Formats: sequence, C-alpha cells, structure tokens
Amino acid sequence: MSKIVVVYHSGYGHTRRVAETVAAAAGAELLAIDADGNLSEAGWELLAAAPAIVFGTPTYMGGPSWQFKKFADASSKAWFGRLWQDKLFAAFTCSASPIGDKGATIGYLQTLASQHGGLWVSLGLLPSNTKAATRLDVNSLGGSVGLMVQCPSDASADEIPQGDLDTARRFGERVAAVAARFRQG
Repeated sequence: MSKIVVVYHSGYGHTRRVAETVAAAAGAELLAIDADGNLSEAGWELLAAAPAIVFGTPTYMGGPSWQFKKFADASSKAWFGRLWQDKLFAAFTCSASPIGDKGATIGYLQTLASQHGGLWVSLGLLPSNTKAATRLDVNSLGGSVGLMVQCPSDASADEIPQGDLDTARRFGERVAAVAARFRQG
C-alpha cells in the first residue's frame, strides 16, 4: 500500500527540517516542491496514490510561500478529477515569530484539503500553557488545527526549538496512527 506523503516547500531549510521530522515519525515519504513551485509528474502520481497527505510551508507575510501557493493552484487538476477525495490531510507551518500569523496559513491549508474533499487530522495535543511551561515543552505554541513551529530568523535549521521538534515528532506519530485506524475501517 502507498505511504503517507509529506509535500512541502522550504525557503531556508527550516521547513525541510520539520518535514523530515514529521515524515520520520509518520513513516512517510518526503516530496519537496522546488524553488519554482513545481512538482514532477511522478510527484503528482505519488500524491494521487497516497492515503494521507501532510502539507508543509513556511508562513511568509501571513500565508503560505508563493511556491506552495503555486503548487496548491496546480492541484486544481486533482481537484477537478476528485483524485484526493476522502484522503486524510494534515499540515504544518513555520515562521520566525512565536505566532507570526501561522494560524492564517494553517486555515488556508485546511481549506485546501477540504476543497479536495479531504478529512482533516488535527494536532491532537493539549497546549503547554502553564506558568511553568518553557519552549522545551510539547506544543508550547498552543496549536490545535495543525502543527506550528517557530524558526527564529537569525537561527539555522539546526536551531529550531527542541520543544517544537518534539511536537513535530508527536504530530507525525498521530498522522500515522490515524491513517492506520482509517485503513482498518
């Protein structure tokens, strides 16, 4: 059976690192959108065969990168043929600020999945929102609809807060578990 696919665009490597973390935890295949916003024909076929798709994009200026948006617009061919109907979908985004309008990007990605007739997998984690909470805690940014990650603008991809990477790992595990339950009927 085909695998979960994490399809993503990464401008500076941060989103790629999160995509790798989610994919490793989900047992998923990575599919990068290139710098021009394109996928190969084999990439489109991989998405058509996948039971679950995880979208990943940085948040730039309150929305997905233009490269991801180009991919999303090109997915209208799959939309017209209902090729992604009843697939599971989930998503993540990264931005430099703790919030950085990531919610707007996640909402965009959830709408894209819904337009394709998809079924949404949320983050499924309680927020770490007590006075004792730190950036080392899981879901310290308080996401619920999807995974939100802070990637400070002056930090390398290797400096993403560990709590966010731990959240990404748990998110990948959740997507895999929901996909396995969904396939069982």
